[in-house]
Amino acid sequence: MASDCEPALNQAEGRNPTLERYLGALREAKNDSEQFAALLLVTKAVKAGDIDAKTRRRIFDAVGFTFPNRLLTSKEAPDGCPDHVLRALGVALLACFCSDPELAAHPQVLNKIPILSTFLTARGDPDDAARRSMIDDTYQCLTAVAGTPRGPRHLIAGGTVSALCQAYLGHGYGFDQALALLVGLLAAAETQCWKEAEPDLLAVLRGLSEDFQKAEDASKFELCQLLPLFLPPTTVPPECYRDLQAGLARILGSKLSSWQRNPALKLAARLAHACGSDWIPAGSSGSKFLALLVNLACVEVRLALEETGTEVKEDVVTACYALMELGIQECTRCEQSLLKEPQKVQLVSVMKEAIGAVIHYLLQVGSEKQKEPFVFASVRILGAWLAEETSSLRKEQVANLAISPTTPGPTWPGDALRLLLPGWCHLTVEDGPREILIKEGAPSLLCKYFLQQWELTSPGHDTSVLPDSVEIGLQTCCHIFLNLVVTAPGLIKRDACFTSLMNTLMTSLPALVQQQGRLLLAANVATLGLLMARLLSTSPALQGTPASRGFFAAAILFLSQSHVARATPGSDQAVLALSPEYEGIWADLQELWFLGMQAFTGCVPLLPWLAPAALRSRWPQELLQLLGSVSPNSVKPEMVAAYQGVLVELARANRLCREAMRLQAGEETASHYRMAALEQCLSEP
Repeated sequence: MASDCEPALNQAEGRNPTLERYLGALREAKNDSEQFAALLLVTKAVKAGDIDAKTRRRIFDAVGFTFPNRLLTSKEAPDGCPDHVLRALGVALLACFCSDPELAAHPQVLNKIPILSTFLTARGDPDDAARRSMIDDTYQCLTAVAGTPRGPRHLIAGGTVSALCQAYLGHGYGFDQALALLVGLLAAAETQCWKEAEPDLLAVLRGLSEDFQKAEDASKFELCQLLPLFLPPTTVPPECYRDLQAGLARILGSKLSSWQRNPALKLAARLAHACGSDWIPAGSSGSKFLALLVNLACVEVRLALEETGTEVKEDVVTACYALMELGIQECTRCEQSLLKEPQKVQLVSVMKEAIGAVIHYLLQVGSEKQKEPFVFASVRILGAWLAEETSSLRKEQVANLAISPTTPGPTWPGDALRLLLPGWCHLTVEDGPREILIKEGAPSLLCKYFLQQWELTSPGHDTSVLPDSVEIGLQTCCHIFLNLVVTAPGLIKRDACFTSLMNTLMTSLPALVQQQGRLLLAANVATLGLLMARLLSTSPALQGTPASRGFFAAAILFLSQSHVARATPGSDQAVLALSPEYEGIWADLQELWFLGMQAFTGCVPLLPWLAPAALRSRWPQELLQLLGSVSPNSVKPEMVAAYQGVLVELARANRLCREAMRLQAGEETASHYRMAALEQCLSEP
């Protein structure tokens, strides 16, 4: 408690007779005046920190909450007594009680949070000792509440965060205590704090940023440690960019010890995570600063990871990973990059060495550490690098990091594998790395991972709560499989895991194409399934089974609904246009669509039942009807070629298909579009 008083007697020597006398007077008080006088004496006799829990409880039993409640809300003080004295006495008693964690969580304390918060910003004489004592006691109460299990939530709901922000910005007495309590609340419940008091917290951030930019003494290092806690979970206000970058540039551009440099690297990493490179100014100063950041990060990573047996400062290295990832993004950016070409070349070189250190570390990791967050972060930066650059990997490193559970090398949890998928997509295009991955069993593992992740999207799971990363991971898996289908078709035919994958694709696509907002994933599944069906055409599962018929019906639905006839003002003839659902994502979809059309065309002669099934779906008839209803000039040559490929193979495979096309004016349409192969096919019996 902040009130000046005589020290309490050592409890080992017995009870404090003075305190006992005052407590007796308090118990025997017959009116408010006597009780008020006795309370003043009690508060002068003890300090909350100088008494044990039993004595504190005896004081509480003698006083209770009723009288402190009245003191806190009273608007009339006794004659000759300043109006804030009663409130100060009430707060002092609460501070005494709150030293007991059980009492700090008492509802009678928690319901005082709003009124206590108002005391932090109340106006008054800054030199008044009583007021200062009341402010100290108020912070003691609020800090004690914050230390209880549900205390932070009650403080946030009671408006304490805004009050603390205003107290700090006012720089009045106790503002340093306000900042300390803010730090604690943000650490305990960051999201809730920002939700309840975003404008006030942003004002504090702006103030801290300005102080950081101006600081010339050791306080700049303290601010480096504080500022990450005050960065919002969404995005940093642009008005803070200049001050934060300038402060960091001044620190990191100096010769520093690790304890001074590491907080600056962690602050820079938080900014990179929240804002990318937006906080770094364009021009020469910004490019030099970014190059400095990435170089420092790479040096730190190498120092930490290359020496086997040394203790790794995981929080610092993880921050350096974030800065390296920023460097990767800027080095691969073609337009509006902060970096000049010579800087990119230099940074790629130092990042290549740092990635080598990461690989060295991962190869040393024992099975007991494989699920630790730092290992996960190390796999993430490796995945980010592999997605852009593979030339730094020696063949033996690829083999050791094949992540196959059948090899003696390290194995990684599924989520870590997701981080490597973009890199695998890159590696499977190149002959050497692809052969190593196949040899080490990576395709089999990828199939298992795909099937495991696919289970999360099955009808038994709530797909609305799935993170976007699950669907993106499935799409990337499809891209890797597509690479393998094109570059290693023999693998698809001989490895049993691809038969299981084909079965999953066939059973899943019919429901997937019906789901809103999942067209891109459906496109990946349909196209992959069609290409695999061409290679696995002799499989019993593809011989007209219900699953195979359902898959091809769904694939036809995906391929047939991409384009529609659209009327144009001032013209009697419609034009071929993308359907609304496809239009917004056509840039990502069109390659899959054309590949799917080509794969379907290749399946028709291999699966005798497919042409009659396509005829029953009325796709060939509707396709000819669509082409007949639009201007031939509106159909691009590549579309004409894709449509003709499907129609020709269907016509060649089945007499009934040819007859149906003729009835749909197929020969005339073929002539209009100069589809010579279709025209010739339909002219034959």
